[in-house]
Amino acid sequence: MPRDVLLLQLLLDEMKPEDVGLSTDLHFFKNRAAKGSPTITYTSIYNGDNFSMCIFFLPPTAVIPLHNHPGMTVFSKLLLGSMHIKSYDWVNNSEETKYALPAQFRLAKLVEDSEFTAPCKTAILYPTTGGNIHTFRAITPCAVLDILGPPYSTKDEHRDCTYYQDYPYSDFAGDGWTANHLGWLKEIDIPKDLKMKGIEYLGPKIEDS
Repeated sequence: MPRDVLLLQLLLDEMKPEDVGLSTDLHFFKNRAAKGSPTITYTSIYNGDNFSMCIFFLPPTAVIPLHNHPGMTVFSKLLLGSMHIKSYDWVNNSEETKYALPAQFRLAKLVEDSEFTAPCKTAILYPTTGGNIHTFRAITPCAVLDILGPPYSTKDEHRDCTYYQDYPYSDFAGDGWTANHLGWLKEIDIPKDLKMKGIEYLGPKIEDS
């Protein structure tokens, strides 16, 4: 409900790294890989039927590729660092039918394409608005808290994660005032250079009462 969303947003806006056991010592985020894409580390704080909570740790230049959150409301809170966020929502009208595109392309509208530095406000992604399809690129070492409701599920709920590649609107259509506000998205396999590693959560425990 809207008032519950607002309450949770207000709580998260006040959250600090120390609330989940993080300090300002950022040695943890340094990429120790000899070459290739930096490894992204994540830790699960809570997993339940109704929601899940996790933290992603991104060393500089690390990228979480463009992906979606089907049927979910997502609260995303940047706890540490600076990152660039780019996000889209699907276009809900027949605009894309004007162009003879391959079936795997879909038209999306750009919601965000900006840099953010902690502390900052909590971002809210709704199932069809707010930038449900998004990508993160770390500028400095980053920690971002995500709350997903409901969580990902590969069962009958059909809430599995899908990855996308975006293309400029002008690649398949003429230039115009809309060119900077639209893009074409193509579903892709999990990027081969995406390296993620899970670790144990060592912050304050969640009591499920």
